[in-house]
This record gives sequence, structure tokens and C-alpha cells, in this order.
Amino acid sequence: LRNLNTSKMGMLIRITGQVIRTYPVHPELVSATFICSDCQMVCPDVEQQFRFTQPLMCRNPVCNNRVHFALDLTRSRFVDFQKVRIQESQSELPHGNIPRCLDIIMRNECVEQAKPGDRCDFIGTLIVLPDVSQLSMPGVRAESAQRTQGSDDKGYNAEGVRGLKALGVRDLTYHLAFLACHITPAEQTNIETLLNSDSKKKRIETMMTDKNLFANLRTSLFPTIYGNDEIKSGILLMLFGGVPKRTMEKTTLRGDINICIVGDPSTAKSQFLKQVAEFSPRAVYTSGKASTAAGLTAAVVKDEESSEFVIEAGALMLADNGVCCIDEFDKMDPKDQVAIHEAMEQQTISITKAGIKATLNARTSILAAANPIAGRYDKTRSLRHNVNMTAPIMSRFDLFFIVIDECNDVTDYNIAERIIDLHTSGTRSSVPSLVTSYTFNDIRDYITYTKAAVQPKLTSSAKEHIITLYKQLRLRETSSSITGRISSSSTPITVRQLESLIRLSEAIAKMYCQEDIDIKHVQEAYRLLSKAIIHVDQPDIDLNEYNRSTTITDENIEIEQEPIITTKEEMKISVDEYKRLTNMMVYQLRKMDEEQETESQTSSSTTIIMPGVKRRELINWVLEQLADEINSLDELARKKATLDKIIDRLVHVDEILIQLDKRTISQFGVTTETKDSTNVEQQEDEDNEDPEGNNLYLIVHPNYVAEDQ
Repeated sequence: LRNLNTSKMGMLIRITGQVIRTYPVHPELVSATFICSDCQMVCPDVEQQFRFTQPLMCRNPVCNNRVHFALDLTRSRFVDFQKVRIQESQSELPHGNIPRCLDIIMRNECVEQAKPGDRCDFIGTLIVLPDVSQLSMPGVRAESAQRTQGSDDKGYNAEGVRGLKALGVRDLTYHLAFLACHITPAEQTNIETLLNSDSKKKRIETMMTDKNLFANLRTSLFPTIYGNDEIKSGILLMLFGGVPKRTMEKTTLRGDINICIVGDPSTAKSQFLKQVAEFSPRAVYTSGKASTAAGLTAAVVKDEESSEFVIEAGALMLADNGVCCIDEFDKMDPKDQVAIHEAMEQQTISITKAGIKATLNARTSILAAANPIAGRYDKTRSLRHNVNMTAPIMSRFDLFFIVIDECNDVTDYNIAERIIDLHTSGTRSSVPSLVTSYTFNDIRDYITYTKAAVQPKLTSSAKEHIITLYKQLRLRETSSSITGRISSSSTPITVRQLESLIRLSEAIAKMYCQEDIDIKHVQEAYRLLSKAIIHVDQPDIDLNEYNRSTTITDENIEIEQEPIITTKEEMKISVDEYKRLTNMMVYQLRKMDEEQETESQTSSSTTIIMPGVKRRELINWVLEQLADEINSLDELARKKATLDKIIDRLVHVDEILIQLDKRTISQFGVTTETKDSTNVEQQEDEDNEDPEGNNLYLIVHPNYVAEDQ
């Protein structure tokens, strides 16, 4: 579009652009038949060219009529007429320039061939048209004036356009337009072109046999960014995408993957978006703060010439079958975020404005970047309280990545070295760390080939494995809500996470050019999904939240010094350590429960074996397992007090463990056949001598699911 000028007028040329606005289809008069109002003479085949043209004079030699003619609609010829506006593609736009626009005129079978957001090739010729919108005087709107009666014959008593009285013919301006005779969808690279090129075909076959393909593609796509391999993997799978499906009820299931990156400043969030926008041929980069709902989806604008309302495509429609990169996503107004709900899940945009009701395609993946509310990510709060997003928006993202700027000597050194190499070297080939296995063109061709040629399907084993993994995620979420603990997941585990797991598995299988999705693909997708939605840093746990009067004593240890007074700082424990000790206790309790159940089945005695383990025995077992970590009696006393507090929290706060009371113990400990006064008295004596409950029995809550470490 940028090279079109008047020197190419009348030449048959082909141009490529993206449709941003479409106008309604109108009948256009191309060959008119007029009837003389004075002598009724027929004047056929008067050619019309973009304006209404009457005969210069009547064909009757004796009639001098030059003005009064009537149009005969029955003998005139009309054709369908439509005008669309196209814009330069992002791949052809020079950096920093405003995209050029051009009006395309289509007739007959060419109408309704292009929709907003489509990329098309137009074959035709360049023409000029009078620019009617520029005829009005400055500050005066051009509009139709009605016939009025006045005392002055030279007053405003004629129909016409106001604001043109002082203008002459020399002020008439023209603008370029394109008269198209053929329209085809524009494809950047199709599979036939790739297979017809021997060099590209051989390159694709070499990449298919690469054993380290995932890592090589990841490093080749982001050579200037150090680390963040999980984010690179997620973005790479987003470019491959899943498999879109259509159900029997004509419901479309999206195959595109949406990703959101949340993190501290200077963690290369915008760099990821810029790199994807530069790499992907169908990518649109925009900022959330400067974008409105109409700018992201679609707008209804008024035509300057016909005063009709038409649809103008937004960023999501312009990125159809591509990627829409939205930076500063958290800075968007809530009403603008709501506008993209439908586009992110159903991948359509519905508009009902100014008498226009339409549903347009927005089959795009969304790559968003957001900053925490306080500027930096707060580890003491969950992800929902760190970002300014609503729950419906968060659930529509398949992957959430959290990037925290932490101090690490090795990472800081490597990042600094990479940045210095970029500043001191002129080309990428001169920097050893920037030498990649594949070029951008190789990756584009490979992605184009896999998306067109490979449509992986789930195997029966993969289906069962996906169901098992989804049940684990749901049980983990359910156990967190049952026990009252703060869930460690960034978003609630819903059916959308199940669909995300399927899409990621399809993308991994597509990347390896495999028609069947195996368990290894599902496992890799689950690992990436777990990294994204499960791992959220949590604050240290204060064990003093539940206070119970305890004294650090032990019959086997004689402590001559003053009792140790534990402070709140000493009774804080990290989440990882808390989970580690909790899993140790749960493992021991369940192991003992299985042994007791086996013993009860093999034993012929009628005595009911007491379920669970005594509190004192459980603490002693954990201390034995932690013997290598204890170096002094003081440390032993502190560790025992910590375990005592942890058990109190597990029983009364988290409700992971159940502590059987004395009445339950007396009922379970003996049966009617063995019940005598001696046993009862012995049990009561033990209860009286155990005010701290060390002889009480502990069992695991039946609904608790142990978390992976």
C-alpha cells in the first residue's frame, strides 16, 4: 500500500492488506435508461461511473431538452456494490510509522468476500474518486438543505450542500481508491509452498528428528532473554496451539492458549510480548491503559459520505488466527476487561449497536503482561490480591506465570553478562550466547507446517491419565477448602483447567509432529500447568495462632535450667517445613493404620484394636527421624515444642488430624466381652495423669489428600 501512487493508475496490480472496515452492500447503477419528459424519447445505455450522469441532450432532433429526464428503472442495469477499507499488515509496516489505509471498491461476485479482520489479496486497478467529504468549508458541516421560501429570490431556496457557495471547481479534491476484480484470502506461507521447496522440506525433516527440539526451539525463539524457561515453554506452546473442535450442537471449543505474566518491574515481561509481536506474522501489540473496549473488540462508526453506521475492527479482530499481545493488562478499566470475556472463551465478538447486530470472529491467543498492585509482588498475599483482575478474567487464562525479582548471585551474573554482550556486540552472530540452533524463519515454517499437517488426538491411556490428574487437582483444592487452609493455587481449579491441560497436551504432541497424544505429553503439560497455577509463595505460619498451655517436659530428659519461654518469632515456621513435617506425620499415621488393620484381620481375638497412634509416640517418632538435625538439648526441647504446636494446629485449625477424646477411647479400647472394672480404672488413672493429652490417639482426616513436595 505504501508504494501506490498516481503513476500506477490504470495498471493491473495486486495488493495485500487487512480489512478493518466493511460497508453494507448497495445496488449501483452502471447503465441507465432515461425517458425525455418533453417528448418521451428513450435514451438507453447511459454509462454511470461513480456518480449519477444524465444525457447531455435529448436524442430527438426536434427536441431541445437538456435537463428534464426521468430514469426508467425497469430497463436500467444495476450491480451489487460494496466498499471496504484495508490497512497495511503489521509485518509490512515500517517501525514507528502510522499504517496506511485504502478504500477498496468491489462489484458483482466480489461483494461479501471480506470481513473485518481478514487478510486478503486484491487484484485490480488504481482509480481516483472525488473526495466529497473535503468539499465543505472549514468549520461548516456538509449536509443537505431543504427547499425554503423567502422574500429574496437569491436566498436559501435551492437544494444542495451548504458550505460550498464560495468554493470553485479548482478546490475539488480527489483521493485514490482501488477497483478490485478478484479477491482471495492472503496466506503468509501455506503448506504447499513449504513442501515444494526442497531446502525448507529438508530443514523441517531435520527439526522433526531433533531429540532436544523443545529446548532448542525455546532458546532460538528468545535468544536475548536469560532464564524463565517455563515462560518460554508456555509461549512456545501458545504459538503451536491446540486443536479447535466443533461439537454436534455447533458449539466451538477453542484451541488457542491464553497466557498472563505477572511479576516485578524489570523482569522482561514486555520483552516477551515484543519478541512475540515481532516473530508472529499475525500479531497485534497494544497497551491496556491506552485501549478501550471498542478499540480491543470492534467499534461502530459513522461513514463520512453516506452517514451510515459501519463496523470497524479492533485489536482482537485484527489478530484473528494470530496473537494479541496486551501490555499493562492490569491497568485496563474493569468495564473494558469485561468486553473481552466472550473473545477469550468463545472466540467471537457480538455487537448490537446503532441498529447493527453481528457476531464476528476473534480466533486469537492472548498474551498479557501485568504488574502487581503494590508495584512488587507481595509473597504474603495470594495472586488474586496481587493483581487488579476479576475472577472471570483470571479463569480464562490457561497459564499464569509469576516472575519475582530475587537476589541470586548466579542468575544476576548471567543476566548482567547477557545484557553487556548485547550492548558491546554489533551482531547476534558475534555473541556466543546468542548463537541459536534455528532461525526465526525456520521456526515460522515449522509452526506453519505442524498447524496445517498435524491434528493430534487423545489415546485411551492419555484420557485416563488426564482424568486422574484432574481429579488430583480437584481433590487438592477440595481438601484445602475442607480443612480451612489457604489454597496454594493461583486460580480455582475448574473445568477450564481441564481444558487447558488438554490444549497443552495437544500443543506438545503437535510440536513433536505426532498424531497421538501419549502419557508423556500429558505429564509434561501437567508439569507446566502445575508450575503456573499451583506454585504460589505463602507467608510463614505462626504457630502461636492457636494457644494451648503446654510445658516442655520429658520423663527421660532432666533439665536443670529455667523453663524455656518461647516467643512468637521462635514459633514461626515456613510453609515448606510445615508441609514436610505434616506429611511425615500423615505418612506414619496411615502406615500404622494399615498395619493395625492387617493385624486385626489376621488376629482371632475379639478385642478391638485402638485406631491411630498416641500423641506422645508420634512426637517421639518424628524426633527420631530428625535426629540428624538436632545438636543440643535446647534444640531438642524447641523442636518438641514446635511439633506439639504443629499437632495442635493440625487438629484444631487445619483439621487434618482428628484427636479422639477420652470417652471415645474407652468405647474403642475394650469390648463387652473383655470389659471389667480394672481396665476402666486403669484408663481413668492414665487420663488423670495426662493433662496435656499425650496419651490421646490421633488419626488422619479421611478427606485429606497429601500434597506433593
